[in-house]
Amino acid sequence: MINSKIIGWGAYVPSRVVTNNDLAKLVDTSDEWIVQRSGIRERHIAAPEETTCTMSVAAAKRALEQASLSVSELDLIIVATSSPDHFTPPVSSLVQHALGAKDVPGFVLTTGCTGFVYGLVTGHQFIASGAYRNVLVIGVEVLSRFTNWQDRSTCVLFGDAAGAVVLQASTQAGGVGAFELGSDGTLAEAIIMPAGGSARPPSLETLQNDEHFIRMNGREVFKFATRVVKASCDRVLAKAGMTYADVDHFIPHQANLRIIETAAEMMQLPLSRFVIVIDRYANTSAASIPLALTEAIAEGRIKSGDQLLMVSFGAGLTWATALVQL
Repeated sequence: MINSKIIGWGAYVPSRVVTNNDLAKLVDTSDEWIVQRSGIRERHIAAPEETTCTMSVAAAKRALEQASLSVSELDLIIVATSSPDHFTPPVSSLVQHALGAKDVPGFVLTTGCTGFVYGLVTGHQFIASGAYRNVLVIGVEVLSRFTNWQDRSTCVLFGDAAGAVVLQASTQAGGVGAFELGSDGTLAEAIIMPAGGSARPPSLETLQNDEHFIRMNGREVFKFATRVVKASCDRVLAKAGMTYADVDHFIPHQANLRIIETAAEMMQLPLSRFVIVIDRYANTSAASIPLALTEAIAEGRIKSGDQLLMVSFGAGLTWATALVQL
């Protein structure tokens, strides 16, 4: 049996930090209001010259260095993002070229905040089938470019970041284990950027109506997330024949601290079992789980051999959960 082990990890965040007090100068809000409702205190925002590609490359290089793997040894690049540099060419090709990974195939996977876990599971399938040996999976977002900075209900929530892991084929136990991917399109409009695609191409009208910014029904997303997180974790652990007691660390999508707190309460687990970085980085969508993973490893909290349960939810609405032994 071929397993998919995470042998390298890395993250990149822009140097510019925007605090809640900074946002209070732009919209009618306050640090107390934002912290109470989301747990967010600050976020990193990309500089004008930074793009999804440049941030992906920075995180990827750190993951490859950690893995002691050269770009020439890569077999596949998967970039999970909802904020690519362009609709076409795919940002995966730009990343492949910038890394110098000559002729290595790559593609973009777009499922919103669940993108990284979807990408991780997809990379695992290529390895488990015997098709590829080394797969680079990147979760990255530059959502600040699609945020309405006059809308206090959304502008306080998002940040920019990139995270990456290297998956490698192994005959050793561990790696990516049981997983679940899901989607409920009946709630698709709960998180939406109305214009810019083929349904509503760019026009003067769509620009004037601010339809190129992210819109979100926070209440519906909260209800969905709190409903799906525990249920999905339960099903994945049942597939693996495991219980919550067997998990060393839970790594949830960092969308809202209240969602994580509610999930922990429903699971009857202390919050200390969850890796939380939302206070420092806000919601970085597809980048949030690899960013949290990298931070926790750097802090010495997560160690080799630990059982991790990654659970995410987001646009679509989608969800994705995967059991991973580091």
